[in-house]
Amino acid sequence: MTTVIAVANNKGGVAKTTTCLSLGGSLAEQGRLVLLVDLDPQAHLTASLDVEPETLRRTVADALLGQSSLVAISRETAVERLDLAPANRELAILDKVLYKRPRYEYRLKQNLDGVSPQLYDVILMDCPPAFGTLTLNALTAADLLIIPFQCEYYAVRSLHQLLGLVRLVRRKTNPRLSYRLLVSMFDMRNKVHRLTLEQIRARFPNAMFQTIIQVDTRLRESPAFGLPITRYAPRTRAARQYRALAQELIARLPPAAKHTPSLIRGESLPAKEPVASPSIPEKPHLGRESIEMGVRRYA
Repeated sequence: MTTVIAVANNKGGVAKTTTCLSLGGSLAEQGRLVLLVDLDPQAHLTASLDVEPETLRRTVADALLGQSSLVAISRETAVERLDLAPANRELAILDKVLYKRPRYEYRLKQNLDGVSPQLYDVILMDCPPAFGTLTLNALTAADLLIIPFQCEYYAVRSLHQLLGLVRLVRRKTNPRLSYRLLVSMFDMRNKVHRLTLEQIRARFPNAMFQTIIQVDTRLRESPAFGLPITRYAPRTRAARQYRALAQELIARLPPAAKHTPSLIRGESLPAKEPVASPSIPEKPHLGRESIEMGVRRYA
């Protein structure tokens, strides 16, 4: 059975696209067949895999409008076992177009239901930083929502808003939706980051990935070369951490399907040894009260 995962946060700049690309690359490296679906009109995920959005003839928009299937518009990438359903700025018009159609929330789910489980083990969807019809379609179709966030005041406030949307989706369109929080762009030298992480862990003890993604310059470089971090800089800290995240996720997924040889591009790779999350040093007490107040208010 294919697992469908949405990567979303209504705040921009929290590493949604980086997480989708890097996690997808890590899962593919560990033998899973992965489809990345770009739902952001900015098409950063598409560009990150060395595909020029403006040259595309068919995109996710065609699938959502019923003019093509998701499989038909998808393409192979330079990374084995990693395919892409690309996007371009045409997606920007879909918010108004889809909203006028009956059961518009289920458009993406209907497309994904038509994808054979023999094709992909995991489908990862990169959502736009907005609460529009595209994000709503993704959450309605997803089994799991991954929420990347920074340990900062505004990010915690946005987290509160997104969890409100999760509750609404559970009531209205997708009662099976679960979520996990992923700390991204974490700076161990930053006192606010350390204090906020402690409070978020206390507030959501069972809803956080143990893996933490730290700040790494190479992560910012990898999209310019059209590769996930595991291919661009495989020995870096960020690559190790995204591999650890992939293994943490795989522990929650169904066993990989036995794909027919014609569907597999390349030999299966052995799974990597588990990589421990970075240890967090003891936190100072200065400023703890203000951090606690902010987390209680917005989380």
